[in-house]
Amino acid sequence: MTWNDPRGHDHPRSSTVTPNPQPVWYPVQPVFSRPAPPRPRVASTVALAVGFTVIGVFALAVVVYFLIFLRPSLIAAGALLAFVPLAIVLVGIWLVDRWEPEPRVALLFAFLWGAAVAVSTALVVDIVVGNVRAVFGLADGDSADLFGAVVQAPVVEEAAKGFGVLLVLWIFRRHFDGPVDGIVYAATVAAGFAFVENIQYFAVQVADDLATGSQGLVFTFLVRAIMSPFAHVMYTACTGVALGYAVRRTGPFGAIGFFFAGLVPAIALHALWNGALVVVGGAFFAYYLLVQVPIFAAMVGLVIFLRRSERRTTHARLAEYAAVGWFSADEVAMLSTSAGRRRARRWAAANGLGPAMKRFVSDATRLASTRQRMLKGRRELDAVAGRDEAELLQALGASRAALQAPATAFADHAPRPDGTPWVDGSGRPMGSGYDGADRGRQPVYYDQWGRPLPPQW
Repeated sequence: MTWNDPRGHDHPRSSTVTPNPQPVWYPVQPVFSRPAPPRPRVASTVALAVGFTVIGVFALAVVVYFLIFLRPSLIAAGALLAFVPLAIVLVGIWLVDRWEPEPRVALLFAFLWGAAVAVSTALVVDIVVGNVRAVFGLADGDSADLFGAVVQAPVVEEAAKGFGVLLVLWIFRRHFDGPVDGIVYAATVAAGFAFVENIQYFAVQVADDLATGSQGLVFTFLVRAIMSPFAHVMYTACTGVALGYAVRRTGPFGAIGFFFAGLVPAIALHALWNGALVVVGGAFFAYYLLVQVPIFAAMVGLVIFLRRSERRTTHARLAEYAAVGWFSADEVAMLSTSAGRRRARRWAAANGLGPAMKRFVSDATRLASTRQRMLKGRRELDAVAGRDEAELLQALGASRAALQAPATAFADHAPRPDGTPWVDGSGRPMGSGYDGADRGRQPVYYDQWGRPLPPQW
């Protein structure tokens, strides 16, 4: 496909010709092609089924726990308030994920893991630690609260959330291409965890305000929903970035080392935030402005840097495929810029080809990431990456075929089976205009799809 004249000519245009013609699509001829080897899908299907089963069990446990300690009306009120920071985080995830959207089933798995398994793990550990303290006669106090906030909660919660991101890498490895994907999946896990945690915090605070007449809910909502909706996202994103680099450099088990490396900054950031809530007291807002705001700005800068790096990678890797005929130069330019993609999608939507264009852009972006993994990864990953590459090239061929033959092209001329233009009885292209009545008209030629080509002068 290309956005230019498919015959490769630069002809002067008549004043009657539209200065900004619609895109003209024509086949790109790849130099090489290889069939995709069969992919074993049983293991990933079983792992996904087991994962959702485990999530269901833990989700039921969370619901039972909430119903034991909280009235349904308080849970509903907490959930309503918790939707505010959740909506903010989901919008942020969508903005980061637009370049290469992740599969919905993978995002659902990540969200439910955070909301059910990670929350349940934190609750179970909290109950166990409380019982151990009671058995040994350890009194509760400021030291216990500080330990729970600065040590126990960061370690347990980040390990539980980070392990969910690691599971996503193992189960959905084909769709886990780099650091940006790691941030998206980590943020989704964190969003699920924070949503359920906020329900608990808000519901308990509502109950306390009703019982005492205080207005603590205002401060709790301000801190958790307005000032720090991305707090858990920032922590777990450290693990996600580490695992994003792991997919390009090592195999599934090698990613475990990257997982522990990412946990260190995740736990440190979490402990820094929780410790401040316990230690700084009245100076909390000054601490927030001087410490937490710069950290958040740095994380936003990191995301922007990784997104731009991903675009540059897309251009560089697709240019390598263009060199051997899989793409045209115009396609590479379109696929590696946001403006080019928007223009292509508008054109596709206007011609009823929105889904085909969406698949084409998505597969091309994943192909670039797969190529990057082949270049940066270890030799033992070549077979897996090669299989992914072959599947994506086949999918791109199918999408291109749909885009090259839009339904609007057949309004007046059906294509010939061999792809050559239709001609009249004298062997001239149909619609050429050379008849006895208009001998002086500029001939009109058609491509193999029956669409008129621009004038050749």
